[in-house]
Amino acid sequence: MCTVSILAASAPGVYYAFENSDGVGKGIVVLLLLGSIVTWTVMLDKAMSLYRARKLSQRFLARFRANQRNVAAPSLVREGMIDTSPIGQIYAKGVNRLLKFYESDAMNQQLSGGITTRPIKLSDAQYNAVEAVLESEVSSQIQTLETRIGLLATLVSVSPFCGLFGTVWGVMLAFCGIAAAGKSDFTALAPGVAGALLTTVAGLIVAIPSLVGYNLLTATIRNLTVTMDNFTEEFMVRLKLDQLELDRTAKPAGPGEEQL
Repeated sequence: MCTVSILAASAPGVYYAFENSDGVGKGIVVLLLLGSIVTWTVMLDKAMSLYRARKLSQRFLARFRANQRNVAAPSLVREGMIDTSPIGQIYAKGVNRLLKFYESDAMNQQLSGGITTRPIKLSDAQYNAVEAVLESEVSSQIQTLETRIGLLATLVSVSPFCGLFGTVWGVMLAFCGIAAAGKSDFTALAPGVAGALLTTVAGLIVAIPSLVGYNLLTATIRNLTVTMDNFTEEFMVRLKLDQLELDRTAKPAGPGEEQL
C-alpha cells in the first residue's frame, strides 16, 4: 500500500517538474530522452553482434585446434573461406597469402580448381608477409568491433554535463525570479528548482546505463582482441612447425598429394 502511494506521488512530481521547466530545461530533457533511445539501441545491437562474433570465433578456433594437419589443410581452408567470425576472417586472409606462395603458378585460380596445399620452404620475406597480413586483418577486425563504441562513450561523458547545465540554468533563473519579485518565498523558488533538478535526473538516467553498457562492451572487445592476437601467434607457430616438418622429411610429395 505504501509503495503504491509513493509511485502515485512520484509520477505527478516528475510531470510537475517538467511543466515548471523553461524552454531550455524542457529541450535538454527531450534531448537526453533521445540520447537514451540511441544509447539502448547501440548497446543492444553491439551486444548481439559481439555475442555472435565471440561464439562463431570460438567454434572456428576449436576446429582449427582440432585439425592436427598442416595449417592449410583443405577442409580447414574451405571452412575458413565461408566463416564470418573475426577468427575465421583472419585465418582466411593469412591462408590465402600462404597458398599463393605454395602454388605461385596458380595465383588466379579458384581454390576449387585444384590448387594443392603441399607446403614449400618459405623465405623470411614470405614468412613475414604472411604475418603482416594476419596482423593487418586483426587491426581491421578490431576497428569493425569498435564501430559506434565511440558514440556510446560520448553519450556517457556528455549526458551528465547536459543535465548539470540544465540544473545550473534553471536554478539561476529561479533565483533571478526571486530577486525580481523582491521577496524570498520558498514556495516561489521550489517550482523552478524542481524543474532545474529534473535535467540532472535525466542526465543520470542516460549516463548510468550507458557507462555500464560501455564497460561491458569494451571488456568483450578486449577479450576478442586478445583471442585474435593469440590466434595470430598460434597460426604462425603452426606454420613454423610445418616448415620444420618440411625440413625433416626433405623429400618430394608422393602421388597421394592432397588437393582441394
